[in-house]
Amino acid sequence: MWRGLIVLAGLLAAGAAHADSRLFCSADDTQARFTLESGFASEAGHRLNHFRGALIVKDPAQAAFAKRLFESQHLSNHWSRDGELLLEVFDGGGDDTRGARLDLVVVAGERGKPSANFSGTYSLTIEGGNKPYTAEGKVSCGTK
Repeated sequence: MWRGLIVLAGLLAAGAAHADSRLFCSADDTQARFTLESGFASEAGHRLNHFRGALIVKDPAQAAFAKRLFESQHLSNHWSRDGELLLEVFDGGGDDTRGARLDLVVVAGERGKPSANFSGTYSLTIEGGNKPYTAEGKVSCGTK
């Protein structure tokens, strides 16, 4: 009986090892500081389970986006497969941004080379406000 319970516990643990994936990316440079976290289902289609993030744009001229929080509705495009991660975060703004829109794109990892920790680049664009803004930099990502 004990042997059966131990085998069952082992099978359940093995199932958890192939469970949904949770990924995070972060950057902190002279232009921006952000953290993004996403979860994808492990079955075919890799459906998004959740997404959240926070961004600080360090340029004082971009005060409308000085501090922003993101949720699943802000993730406009995503791809996670075989070591490659692509995320696009879009914030259409609102009254608090005076018509400005933000687009943050993260490209990280390398297809065919999955790793627990990987790096990439980000591209940040703010348009439609008083002063257009673009920034690019390096990003560090990993799995949880």
